[in-house]
Amino acid sequence: MITVYNQAAFGDCLVTILADAGEKEVQAERIGNVAKFFTDDQVIGYNFFKVSQALPSLKEQSGQVFLAEDELDYLNAQLFDAGFDTKFTVDMARPRIVIGYVKECIDHPDSDHLHITQTEVANGEVLQIVCGAPNIAAGQKVVVATPGSMMPDGMIIWDGVLRGVPSAGMICSAKELQLPDAPQEKGILVLPDTAVVGEPFFK
Repeated sequence: MITVYNQAAFGDCLVTILADAGEKEVQAERIGNVAKFFTDDQVIGYNFFKVSQALPSLKEQSGQVFLAEDELDYLNAQLFDAGFDTKFTVDMARPRIVIGYVKECIDHPDSDHLHITQTEVANGEVLQIVCGAPNIAAGQKVVVATPGSMMPDGMIIWDGVLRGVPSAGMICSAKELQLPDAPQEKGILVLPDTAVVGEPFFK
């Protein structure tokens, strides 16, 4: 789940994004101060209007926000009162740009520069991620934008397919993470061995 608050752009509205609609038609239904967005087979997200009256800390934020458990409880109460059956959990609201470990890295069979990695991200979960960085290799600690992540530039990372191979997330460069003094040459950010797998990269 991606949660965004930007009063200058959206007014007093908290935007939550649950899934990628792709090319499917998106429909909307609003009940009170909650609007639901959905396709024919899944809920895409919800907008919560006049939300800072109950969550005043949002007024000090602009961009992606990470909600505390009591704030999620408030949103769930709003969903329940509106008659929607979605329930947000703490796990859904956790940061999704995390430290990962490249357990395996092989050449893509249909590309001269892509690699297929098996990358551990948290609690033993391993994601298959296709990566085009020239410096990717097994044994590295890296930064992974898992599916459902919002990058610093606002781009959202979803599951995809690259040259016929499924890819769940992205292994990030310092430039993509908008780190100060990021090198201009292509390549993912390689972290020291002391980095802890599964920990959020941005704290």
